[in-house]
Amino acid sequence: MIKFLKNLLLYISAFVPMYVLVFVKLIVEIINDNLHFNVLNTLNFVTLLLLIGCGTFGLWWNICGSSGQTIKVEIIEKENTTDKHFLGYFSLFVFFAIPLDLSLVSAYCVYVLVLVMIGIVYINNSLYYINPFLNILGYNFYDVRYKVEGEEKTKTSKMFFKGDLKLEDGKCNIKVKNEHFCFVERKKKAM
Repeated sequence: MIKFLKNLLLYISAFVPMYVLVFVKLIVEIINDNLHFNVLNTLNFVTLLLLIGCGTFGLWWNICGSSGQTIKVEIIEKENTTDKHFLGYFSLFVFFAIPLDLSLVSAYCVYVLVLVMIGIVYINNSLYYINPFLNILGYNFYDVRYKVEGEEKTKTSKMFFKGDLKLEDGKCNIKVKNEHFCFVERKKKAM
C-alpha cells in the first residue's frame, strides 16, 4: 500500500507545474472579474491546492524522506535523456491547462477524467521518470549503465541527478526507488 501511495504521489508531482498554471489562471480570472466564487470554483481552488501540496510532498518523500535502499555504485556509461521525455509531457499539460475553462462542470469532469486516465497509464507502465517538476527543480534524467560495488555484472537503470552527472566523479551512492529507477545522491567520492 505504501509503495502504491508513493507511486501515486510521484504521478501527482509530475503535474505540479500544470496545477500551478491552472491556479494562476483562476486567480487572474478572479482579479479581472471574469470569474466569481461559487461551489465549483471553490472546489477547483481547494483541489488545486491539495494537488500542489500532495505532489510536492510526494516528490520530497520519494527523494529525501524515504528510507529506501542506498547502494554504492560506479557509473560506467550515462546518457542524458531529459529532453526526450520532458518536452512532450510539458507541452501536454500546457495545452491542457491554458484553454480549459474549469468554471464549467463539464470541463471540470473532463479535466478529472483525463488526469485519471493518464495516471493509470503512468503508474501501470512505471513512467516515473517522466516528471517535468523534477526537471524544473534542476534534476536531469539519465539512462545509466553501472556496476554495484563488489559485483562484476553491469546493470542499467533510469536515474535522476540534480545537476550534470559526470563520469569522472567516480563512485557514488544511489537511492533505489525500484529495480530500474533511482536517484543519484549528491556527488560522493569513493572511500
